Amino acid sequence: MSKLNFISPFFIVSNLKDSVAFYVSKLGFKVLYIGPEGDEYFAMIGRGPVSIMLKAITPDIKPIPNPTRHEWAAWDAYVSTEEPDTLFEEFSSAGVIFRKPIHDNSDGLHGFEVTDADGYVLFFGRPKA
Repeated sequence: MSKLNFISPFFIVSNLKDSVAFYVSKLGFKVLYIGPEGDEYFAMIGRGPVSIMLKAITPDIKPIPNPTRHEWAAWDAYVSTEEPDTLFEEFSSAGVIFRKPIHDNSDGLHGFEVTDADGYVLFFGRPKA
């Protein structure tokens, strides 16, 4: 059976520059690709093995984060981390505003929620020990 390396969520964004700036300045991601040159509308950003694709389509195609569609669809991405408390402190020192601070949720996970520039919600955490 072939090995899978990673999966990347693909988010439609309102403004590529603002979205990339949030992930880079607040969450410590790096720009892996942005283009095409001269008409940038697509980017891949990453931090370690985690990556996210961002694309600005046209002004009439808006982001539709899962939480805006239904209250039970709380997140757009789950990001596994071995030390959510340490990451929470790192993000706090970068001025990140949390949707939900560090907590144990009803799904048996320990972590926190962050909302990006377009309203996408990312949960950073792990199963409770």
